[in-house]
Amino acid sequence: MNFLDSLSPQARLAPESGILEVVNYARGREGLIPLWVGEGDMPTPKFIADAAAASLAAGDTFYTYNRGIPDLRRALSDYYFRHFGKRLSPEHFYVVGSGMQAIKLSIEAVCQPGDEAIYLSPAWPNFAAALEVSGSRAVAVELTFGHGRWSLDIDRLKSAITPKTKALFINTPSNPTGWTATRQDLLEILALAREHGIWIIADEIYALYSYTAQRTPSFLDVMEPEDKILFVNSFSKNWSMTGWRVGWIVAPPQTGQVLENLVQYATSGVAEFMQKGAIAALDQGDGLIHSNFDKAKISRDILCDALIATNRVETLKPDGALYTFLKIDGVVDAKKAAFDIVDKAGVGLAPGTAFGPGGATFLRACFLRDPEQVKTAAERLAEYIREL
Repeated sequence: MNFLDSLSPQARLAPESGILEVVNYARGREGLIPLWVGEGDMPTPKFIADAAAASLAAGDTFYTYNRGIPDLRRALSDYYFRHFGKRLSPEHFYVVGSGMQAIKLSIEAVCQPGDEAIYLSPAWPNFAAALEVSGSRAVAVELTFGHGRWSLDIDRLKSAITPKTKALFINTPSNPTGWTATRQDLLEILALAREHGIWIIADEIYALYSYTAQRTPSFLDVMEPEDKILFVNSFSKNWSMTGWRVGWIVAPPQTGQVLENLVQYATSGVAEFMQKGAIAALDQGDGLIHSNFDKAKISRDILCDALIATNRVETLKPDGALYTFLKIDGVVDAKKAAFDIVDKAGVGLAPGTAFGPGGATFLRACFLRDPEQVKTAAERLAEYIREL
């Protein structure tokens, strides 16, 4: 019996991750420096782990609130007041099982089979794939690359909107490009969404990783209460919690019952002891955010300076996020190059082919790692590039 033929078309056609192809090829290789996935090299700090462990030991192992425990939603409200200057009530926050699930549930909330959603490409591939698995169509609008930087052509975005468009997915600062929307960009995107009555799904997970300001511009700075925006986020990057799989959605309180229902039929909530760790991260972790940022900035400069110095890498230092998306002279097949770099340079990079239209000749490196390790990786990559 051919079991695959009996599966749904959306499931069968879900693409293999182009990032994991390279990871699986070289995982565990001795001496390899892994810059391929979007996480740092530091485990979750003790004060967060201890809070979760204490909750687990206290017996917090029962079913809990689908929307998230009240103390965590309060802590999220306080976090947004400190960092974004916005006092949102706890009723705006919904705790979910990872940033990825935040994206998936947001898609389910606003799109139905046959609808379209637009995203800016190159992009982290999971949004487009999750959308298509849900039966909707992902429409890529390419960012413009020139003189080492990325920019948004608002007319190109406008021309992609059709009567079937239900959402704009906007990731700023961008994974993988580092493109960071200006306040004017956000105003123009918001004007389009208002004009056409469509939702914005805003992924601002890297908002505090800004190398030009205290934080990057946010839709929170320009929106009105009636604007249709869902913010998706995660504890992964700021607090070194990638493996925890805890995220959140910021949404209008009027959508609360719908989002609670979607959580119920997906995971029925996040384990309470994990939420207690998340509270510790929010309430005690601003210093951790700053130290992670400082490490990222130092490592960004080390990696990008070494690559730019080869005179064969067009990409400049990104304004935000945790990645350099490098374009190497002579590389026309990033997937082939990624495997070659593993074998010859001992560095793991993600191929730009994994990030959709516009990325085929680029490679992504995550620099949230120990600066000395990044220095070694930069030296290996520079030598590889010079020998091409």
